[in-house]
Amino acid sequence: MQTPTLQQEIRRSWARIGSRFLPFADAATPDLPLSRLLRLSLFQVSVGMALVLMIGTLTRVMIVELKVPAALVGIMISLPLIFAPFRAIIGFRSDHHRSALGWRRVPYLWMGTMVQFGGLAIMPFALLVLSGMGHASHAPAWVGHMAAGIAFLLVGAGLHTTQTVGLALATDLASPESRPKVVGLMYVMLLLGMIVSAIIFGAALAEFSPGRLIRVIQGAAIMTLVLNVVALWKQESRSRDRAGAPAMAPDFRLSWQSFCEGKHAVRRLIAIGLGTMAFTMEDVLLEPYGGEILGLSVGTTTLLTAALAVGGLLGFGFASRVLSRGADPLRLAGVGAAVGLPAFMLVIFSAPLQMPLLFALGTLLIGLGAGLFGHGTLTATMNLAPKSQSGLALGAWGAVQASGAGVAVALGGILRDVAAAIGGPAFGYMSVYALELVLLVLTLAVMAPLMRAKSSSQVLGNNTRS
Repeated sequence: MQTPTLQQEIRRSWARIGSRFLPFADAATPDLPLSRLLRLSLFQVSVGMALVLMIGTLTRVMIVELKVPAALVGIMISLPLIFAPFRAIIGFRSDHHRSALGWRRVPYLWMGTMVQFGGLAIMPFALLVLSGMGHASHAPAWVGHMAAGIAFLLVGAGLHTTQTVGLALATDLASPESRPKVVGLMYVMLLLGMIVSAIIFGAALAEFSPGRLIRVIQGAAIMTLVLNVVALWKQESRSRDRAGAPAMAPDFRLSWQSFCEGKHAVRRLIAIGLGTMAFTMEDVLLEPYGGEILGLSVGTTTLLTAALAVGGLLGFGFASRVLSRGADPLRLAGVGAAVGLPAFMLVIFSAPLQMPLLFALGTLLIGLGAGLFGHGTLTATMNLAPKSQSGLALGAWGAVQASGAGVAVALGGILRDVAAAIGGPAFGYMSVYALELVLLVLTLAVMAPLMRAKSSSQVLGNNTRS
């Protein structure tokens, strides 16, 4: 009998530790080992890095250091949403793509990576022209506006393409039993990418200069290329069946019609849109609410964002655990929407009671509810999508989710300003939170038939087996 070597013993020990203590380590299967799964999830890190750069770091840099008008900044940030509805088309194309190399997903992942890389590569120079700093002050204003708009649009198109096709590839590779934990891992990697990128960008730009801005953004461009190439390397197997042109090119309109005719497909998309709007309308208002209404310091309100992220991580972890044991993802999404009701009530009552602790607890519960809702709806989309339409289904989920989030953030800001002009600052914030409560109730009303249908099918299945 051969004695195991020290290296083999160490490997086995790490495997045992990984399956017990590392989050989502048990998402791995013999066909999809953890190392390969973690490598695939790197595309989510690049997406998180781009989101932080556009929504967080560059927003502050453009308004404070570059003196760009806030209204113009808002328009630039919203430009990537123009591409969000096209995620369904991208997913559909990747379902039916034919290439000489026999790949479906990889060409679209590579295309999204290069588009995102190109947008980040030109973005710092476009921003300097937009701000009129240095030698760029002699350039016409429209040049800066157009260049910055193109840069933001390219980054948005790239990250939407990468995320849609990357999730579709994960669906192709994961077994139905492991998909809930794969979804949780993808979400966690997105959050980790955002957290780590925010720390690095903040430290790198602590002492701002135009040269440093160029280096930081172009460093992000290089990291996007490196992370995504490592993520897609040897992930999708090549097939000779996909090397030639199909006998009849698939029609998106017919495929979309077929998808919408699926049982409760449209109702699921409506629920996803309403729920996403309900949980994201306050995204840019939580910290101002804590500072302006509750008198919290900047450091304290920053911790609220961390509480929101921690709540999301708890939601993803719990969802992955219960879904892997056979729980209904749509019912779990309904539980997430229900958790949002007391969460927003706590946030609303924290102001008249002047209790920051209620505000913090409400923020944590908002993150928890959003994590449960997002994980449940994405898992349901992955499980219910026909094998030939997984890209289309995930693209539709992403399009509705991204569009709903963008509309909600814009609507929340407008409603807050209008209501504040009528009834004061506190009334402005509370009007937004009240609307989010209404949206959550509507979400639960739309989802009720979905949960009843699933419950009935389970009862029938149990009766049949008995």
